[in-house]
Amino acid sequence: MTADRTTVEPMDCREFVEIVSDYIEAALAETERLRTEAHLAGCAGCRAYLDQMERTITILRRIADRDADVVAQRATLVERFRAWRDSRDTR
Repeated sequence: MTADRTTVEPMDCREFVEIVSDYIEAALAETERLRTEAHLAGCAGCRAYLDQMERTITILRRIADRDADVVAQRATLVERFRAWRDSRDTR
C-alpha cells in the first residue's frame, strides 16, 4: 500500500517538543510543517507549549535588546569620560 501525498504521518507530543524551535523559526520542511500543524490542530497541550515558547523568546529578545542598549550607553559614557579627562590633562 502506497501512502497518499495528502496523508501525513501523525506526530506525538514528544516529537513536537523536539522540533518546536525549528517550527517557530520556520525551518521545517513542508512535510514536517504539515505534520506539526496537524498535531497542533488537535493538541491543546502543545498549542499552550508553543504559545509559552513564543512568549519566552519574545521576552528574551527584549532583555537582549535592553542589554545591548546598556552596553552601548556604557561605551558612550566611558568615551565621554575619557574625552573629558583628556581635555583636563591638556590644560
